Amino acid sequence: MAVSAENRASFNVMVVAQAGRVQYEALLFAASLRHSDPDFPGRLIVAEPQPGGAWPGDPRITPPVRAALEELGAEILPFEARHFGASYPQGNKIEALATLPANQPFVFFDSDTVITGRLSEVRFDFARPAASMRREGTWPEIELYGPGYAEIWKSLYHKFGLDFESSLDPAEPDEYWGRYLYFNAGWFFAADPAAFGQRFLDYALAIRDDPPEAAALQSYDPWLDQVALPLVIHSFGGGRPGPELDGLDGDVSCHWRALPLAYARESDHTIEVIEAASAPNKIKKVLKDHDPMKKMIFHGRGRKVRDMFDRDRLPRAEKILRNRIKREGMWMR
Repeated sequence: MAVSAENRASFNVMVVAQAGRVQYEALLFAASLRHSDPDFPGRLIVAEPQPGGAWPGDPRITPPVRAALEELGAEILPFEARHFGASYPQGNKIEALATLPANQPFVFFDSDTVITGRLSEVRFDFARPAASMRREGTWPEIELYGPGYAEIWKSLYHKFGLDFESSLDPAEPDEYWGRYLYFNAGWFFAADPAAFGQRFLDYALAIRDDPPEAAALQSYDPWLDQVALPLVIHSFGGGRPGPELDGLDGDVSCHWRALPLAYARESDHTIEVIEAASAPNKIKKVLKDHDPMKKMIFHGRGRKVRDMFDRDRLPRAEKILRNRIKREGMWMR
């Protein structure tokens, strides 16, 4: 059922952008939001890391991209990366939450996302945070004689005084990774970015610097954000997204991650949005400064990748897709 304009909840949307690939992804995100939901009533906030702190050099957005973002109505707000930065770029999303206005509901998206439908009509329950379930069982990695999924995850819940049993999916068997609360951090939402962001930071630092014994031998690079996120969401009374959020990673948004992967596996509509949102000259001339976008979107390489695959018979493992694209010399990011 469509949500009438007067009943749409207003919320802030945040992505992170900085010099290099990520700023072009953020520009495509902003263009896709305006293309797919031109009446979106909330604020689009682009969080920008500043020089100093944990980022060497100057990570700020370049002037052409900044101007294009601002023309699309984006508000570019600065933040300082004190704890992660270049050593763990995924930590940007954690520290950037401090830029958002406190007590105003927010939805975070990774910059390598496009909005393909009416985001303003998604029925978010901001009192019950959730995140993307478009994930694989990437963490933890179980050793033959080491602790199992349950012991590792339970040790993390107990570290922060959280109830472990209520986080489990009883439909899944013991020691299957999907039984345990685990998200892709490509999108998540909550009611208060100040409280959520501070707890996300506290949990991530505590896991990184002093993991419990059962989880001490696990790798947290690049998984730290996805290890901490379910604990934070659970601590605020949230959990797995319900059917009202099916549009995310569905008809409303697509976390495309790398353009060759997008052209290989995403829907016709997603590709149409990527190409239509990037088509206006003011957007195109800026995106063409990024070689992968220039060649994949504007020079037709993406369509050649698309012709290599049958979307109805894609391999389950992303690695197989990547390897075939690389063998054909078509991989770019």
